[in-house]
Amino acid sequence: MTLLFDNFSSKKSRIFHESVSFMDSSSSSSLSSMLLPSILKQLITILFIFSAILSSISHCSSSEEEEGSYIDCGRTYECGDLKNISYPLWGADVRPRSCGREGFEVECRNNKQPLIRINGQEFRILNISKTGNGVKIARNDLLESDGLCNENAVAITLNYSLFDYASTVRNLTLIYSCQQGSTLVGSLKNFTCDANGQTVYYTTEERYLSKPEAPIIQRNCNLVQVPVLRASIDENPDPIGREEVEQVVRQGFEVDYSQELTFKCNQCERSHGRCGSNATDGFLCYCRNNKPHDIACHPKEGINWQVKIIIGVVAGLIGVLIMCMVFFIYLRHIRKRNAPIYVKSRDISSDTFSSVKDVENRSTYHGVHIFDYDELLKATDNFDSSKELGDGGFGTVYFGKLCDGRTVAVKRLYENNFRRVEQFMNEVAILARLRHQNLVSLYGCTSRHSRELLLVYEYVPNGTVADHLHGERAKPKGLPWSTRMNIAIETASALTYLHASEIVHRDVKTNNILLDKNFSVKVADFGLSRLFPSDVTHVSTAPQGTPGYVDPDYHQCYQLTSKSDVFSFGVVLMELVSSLPAVDITRHRHEINLSTMAINKIQNHALHELVDPYLGFESDLRIRKMITAVAELAFQCLQGEKDIRPSMPDVMEELKRIQSKDYKEEEAEDKITSADEAVLLKSGPLTLSPDSVNSNWLSWATTPNESG
Repeated sequence: MTLLFDNFSSKKSRIFHESVSFMDSSSSSSLSSMLLPSILKQLITILFIFSAILSSISHCSSSEEEEGSYIDCGRTYECGDLKNISYPLWGADVRPRSCGREGFEVECRNNKQPLIRINGQEFRILNISKTGNGVKIARNDLLESDGLCNENAVAITLNYSLFDYASTVRNLTLIYSCQQGSTLVGSLKNFTCDANGQTVYYTTEERYLSKPEAPIIQRNCNLVQVPVLRASIDENPDPIGREEVEQVVRQGFEVDYSQELTFKCNQCERSHGRCGSNATDGFLCYCRNNKPHDIACHPKEGINWQVKIIIGVVAGLIGVLIMCMVFFIYLRHIRKRNAPIYVKSRDISSDTFSSVKDVENRSTYHGVHIFDYDELLKATDNFDSSKELGDGGFGTVYFGKLCDGRTVAVKRLYENNFRRVEQFMNEVAILARLRHQNLVSLYGCTSRHSRELLLVYEYVPNGTVADHLHGERAKPKGLPWSTRMNIAIETASALTYLHASEIVHRDVKTNNILLDKNFSVKVADFGLSRLFPSDVTHVSTAPQGTPGYVDPDYHQCYQLTSKSDVFSFGVVLMELVSSLPAVDITRHRHEINLSTMAINKIQNHALHELVDPYLGFESDLRIRKMITAVAELAFQCLQGEKDIRPSMPDVMEELKRIQSKDYKEEEAEDKITSADEAVLLKSGPLTLSPDSVNSNWLSWATTPNESG
């Protein structure tokens, strides 16, 4: 190798001296004609030798890389009709345990049935989601012949540390082995089993177990809830027999992998690693050199030092070759024009620079599509005002239809809401990494060189929670309590995910909680507050936010934290309980802000005056207990001091506990009394701070505690 470099150095020196001599020679034409073929021939020979060495080393390196977990975990396998089985699933001889996660072993029964066990129950895997973030499964025991006629069928639950139900899931309630003399009431249907003649009752009504008659049936019968696809129920809204019920069950239901699992694997794959785990079920990212890492591979890992040297040498030789070619082409150009060489020599560097200047020519940025501004201009009919979906502190949102037929929501950012264009691109990189079933998906953005900065999101067609509570879509009994509980839990799940990603929403409100056709939540405007510098010291007005939702502690101390979102979410909870807007100037002056109104009602034991009368608070014990518990939770979220408020993960877990709690029948004898609601005061009296209402009709003033 040393001799080769010395030989090349001597040749390069000789070329330089010959070139200098050429500059002083009058016979430039003949000399350049002689030198060019000779130099090119020598350089091509050297490049050929280095390419051979590079190929040999690369081959050896590849052989080393293709041993071990990196290559094993890159393989997929199939079982029957199920293709591309990969992380976190493992099994067979193709994917060892180290390439998956504990609890995700797939048994390929009879080489055609992929099965997975969850909490001791067998499920058949029907397919894998296109995004790789979950699977569709079905209970294997119910897929067998006469499976629905098994009177010993038991209810099952998921392992929530591994899976969670997707938003597309709905329960089918099956009722077995009712005792003689049991009276079955309600919206129940039935079919008769051929084998044993027993009658199986069932219902597709959502939240059947919340019905008043359900506790009676549950004591005398065996109730089994089977998760199914909501769409399959919609296709068979009134099934009339066993075949129809079996068809619904055979379609299975969708579950999502845990957020931690998918987040780490996405990080690993972006760094060109392969996802796996170790014996203690800890996540590992296998890299090209088979060095495992906790989350991702290092950018330059997997290329050994020999390859780096060879690549550097070859790149240098190619650069020299190009320079020589440019040099001699330039000399020939000068000769043809019969002009002295030195006249144009100083232009070489500027011409070369202009030919290789940085031009943005990419279609994606951190995996996010870069849209052409004119395309979005056409999609929104030149930002026609009739296509406005809403606006806020960050920009106006327009409905758009792309040339490929997709409907989108285009956010046109206000120019005075951020300091630098580069900050916008950094924020897009952050939003591109966020993946949650209850967050609106970011489809892309415009280039930083575009005339305007635009963000393109998925379009969610069913309006906002505010629309359905007290807006243009509001109607009596339009949102039953069970739907409102789901909205609260899904919103809390989205905010918990954002906080885990170190993002504060900053504008949590019912207008930013969108609903799809199944009334599943899609939180919008997440993360945009990060477009503002965190070290603002010159704010002369109230902090950014929406009147009625702004954290009073944030207003007083100018310190934005995740607890600011908790306060805003407390207002959302009270909107779900009351169906009242967060701010209404037609109310009494001390009740203009819903947060203040709610705290006063709760402290004066008058919660019933605040609850939406159509929710069944007075007639349904279970609903009354749940609403009281949710109001207690909202009370904690609305504490004036941020340190006293619970965190979003705690709020989410409490909401799930309230929803799943078994409210015993004997509690029906208890009426709502002052003692029943006294639990709402367990945190002691509040020292209330004002909410942010930045308008001409309401000034800032400390609201006294009127609880007496």
